[in-house]
Amino acid sequence: MSRHENNVRQDVCGSTSRQNTEAYVQILGTGMDTQETSPSVLLFFNNERFIFNAGEGLQRFCAEHKIKLSQVDHICLTRVCSETAGGLPGLLLSLAGIKNGSPESTEHVDIWGPPNLDLLVNAMKNFVPHATMVKAHIIPRSDNVMVHGNGAALASSLHAEELQAEGKFKAVSISAILLTPTHLDGSHFSSNDTSIVYICNLHDIRGEFDPRKAKACGLKKGRKLGQLQNGISVKSDLLDIEVHPDDVIGPPIPGPIVLIVDCPTEPHAQELLSAQALNAYYSDSQSNSQETTKVVNCIIHLSPATVVSSPVYEKWMRKFGSAQHIMARTTRKHETTPILESSARIATRLHYLCPQLFPAPSLFSVQNDDVAAPNFKGSISKVCGISAENLLKFTLRPPRRLGLDRSSVQNRMTSSVFVKELLSEIPEIADAAKNISTFWHKPKEDEADLFTRQDSEVMTGDPSLAGHAAPRCLDNVQRDDLEIVFLGTGSSIPSKYRNVSSIYFNLFSKGGLLLDCGEGSLAQLKRRYGINGADSAVRNLKCIWISHIHADHHAGLARILALRRDLLKGVPHEPMLVIGPEQVGEFLKDYKKLEDLDMLFLDCRSTTVAKWDDMEADSIFDKDHQMSSEGMNDESRDHSVLTCLSEDSSLLRCSKRMKPSTPVDDIKLLKHFKKVLSEAGLVRFISFPVVHCPGAFGIILESAERMNCGKVVPGWKVVYSGDTRPCSEVIEASLGATILIHEATFEDGLLEEAITRNHSTIKEAIEVGRSAGAYRIILTHFSQRYPKVPALDEVSMQRTCIAFDLMSVNLADLQLLPKVLPYLKLLFRTME
Repeated sequence: MSRHENNVRQDVCGSTSRQNTEAYVQILGTGMDTQETSPSVLLFFNNERFIFNAGEGLQRFCAEHKIKLSQVDHICLTRVCSETAGGLPGLLLSLAGIKNGSPESTEHVDIWGPPNLDLLVNAMKNFVPHATMVKAHIIPRSDNVMVHGNGAALASSLHAEELQAEGKFKAVSISAILLTPTHLDGSHFSSNDTSIVYICNLHDIRGEFDPRKAKACGLKKGRKLGQLQNGISVKSDLLDIEVHPDDVIGPPIPGPIVLIVDCPTEPHAQELLSAQALNAYYSDSQSNSQETTKVVNCIIHLSPATVVSSPVYEKWMRKFGSAQHIMARTTRKHETTPILESSARIATRLHYLCPQLFPAPSLFSVQNDDVAAPNFKGSISKVCGISAENLLKFTLRPPRRLGLDRSSVQNRMTSSVFVKELLSEIPEIADAAKNISTFWHKPKEDEADLFTRQDSEVMTGDPSLAGHAAPRCLDNVQRDDLEIVFLGTGSSIPSKYRNVSSIYFNLFSKGGLLLDCGEGSLAQLKRRYGINGADSAVRNLKCIWISHIHADHHAGLARILALRRDLLKGVPHEPMLVIGPEQVGEFLKDYKKLEDLDMLFLDCRSTTVAKWDDMEADSIFDKDHQMSSEGMNDESRDHSVLTCLSEDSSLLRCSKRMKPSTPVDDIKLLKHFKKVLSEAGLVRFISFPVVHCPGAFGIILESAERMNCGKVVPGWKVVYSGDTRPCSEVIEASLGATILIHEATFEDGLLEEAITRNHSTIKEAIEVGRSAGAYRIILTHFSQRYPKVPALDEVSMQRTCIAFDLMSVNLADLQLLPKVLPYLKLLFRTME
């Protein structure tokens, strides 16, 4: 049976319904603004959804624009790296929850990619529990090789590999061509540099049934007409002939064809140009007749602008006739539309109310002059290339609507529009903003009197508030000491209002730290500091600390580390120090097989109080006891370390807590760790266990003492709980803390759920801070159910603040922090 007859046989619903079926390709993020890390593409065919690439930010984008990911059946990766797959772990976890995935579930998501896909899937098994939901399909590489004109070997894809999965691809056939280039100088790319071109071909629509031809063939109305429509030949009712479907049905309407092309480098483009598997799609090919040429309707270019503008790539583009070229990674200067409007609206409102805590986000200016835009002059203009916009569609079905569709593209928004909306909705907010501004302009002596009065009022009759007076570490504190930037304040999955957990400690000239690094942390840095500022922050990071294995706390790691690697390429530097639970180390160990992240890993257990005691025992690190690696095996080194500890009776308690042996590599890591802390101006960096999941930790950070007017001023102390139930470990760690950052996932009415999920309610978190006498309590990690300010009693408001995404708390503003809370409640009074 011919392919056409087979397609006709599959279509039993009639030509009208087939032609009216909706199908389109849509841009989900352009990847070239301050808010996205890589472009993704959605292909919707009838009842099947295909996602091409799953970069960070995909879930937030889809949540913002109400694009349902619950029906995604296929995820197709053009390459396997942090850029194209950074959002994949979070997406799989979300789909697992949506589809009620379990080890017994028969549902799964098909993931397609080049040969190194199995490395990513293997690494994700460390924290994606529903492994049975993931079915990886490795697209094999053809071994065909052609010889370039100068004699160098150049790979050539002779055939496209068709994607096949049982019960899938009911409306479309998809084929893949692998591009693994060979440099013309003979040097080879690694297998991790393989890129894929996807060819998506909708099934043909059968031709219209012609009643007049049926009558001429001697057919009567009845069952035989239906058989012909289903591709079955029949005997004529009136004539002595056999009637074939083609005798009464017009020619089929060819299915539209879409190409998804990702050429990360010019060598990839060179192989693309030589790929013989694409010859059938070229309108300029001499070997193709008009009847045999497969007409490509749309090409989505995921290639970077520098490659798109190269002569080789331009030559390849000219091989297609009327195809619409959509450039998904071209620079759109002076763009005024934020990709996440809901988040941008909140950020703009917060900035209007209190610019001191909420600096203007980089949401409305996409001016990246460092990124070359493609040259659409001359020959390239003949192929009608256009710059992609978020949510831009190319309609494939019904045929009458074939072509570009901008109906879903966002209207242009500016910060002034959001402010105008705010003033119309809450007119009194203008006076509130003026009142807040006075807090930062009061004379120092008035401000001191105000806080002395407040302290005495609050402390009356409440011993738990004895630590409420401003701590000495704030005496004449400078603005370049510490700024805490909340990059993500939500829990579980990214939402349109709050991103998942990440906190950036800006130590200014001393560098910076990241506490947790959920998906989208890099995009949040870009929103806060702009592209260049985010690059600087990443370049100057001292270390990244991860609290536990859950993906919403570490899924952004690879993207941050990959960017730092690229920024420091060719510059003398040390690998990034990542500190986290053992499971995070296992993930990074497996992921390094896929992509070098230029990092060292240190287990959180090596930064506990016991290990600090060991580090402070100079016997390990003093020159008198340093152990040369020459002439000493690992066993001898370990014995020497333990001997050094046992020689001093004061260290016996520490030695008993140590493992039977301490590898010399661990000692080197700890020495490197101490160096990092010294450069950051820290004297304490202590991880402590909390009650959440196995291997979950909180952290204590303490800065060094400083001199102020000839007096020694103690350093600040900040404690971050990570995810936890209220517990004695957090209280003990927070004693006398300058700031306690505590999770507050659930509102007070959801105590049972908080207990079940090992999280804290808002009231419980505040009580932990009160019990420890923490000077300021900042609540974060809120359930994505609500972006609002929760209800707090008057006493709690004296020392508590609610964190929002991109909120920046400078140590110099700490005394004023609680005074802003009542105004925040005004700002969010109308939000659900």
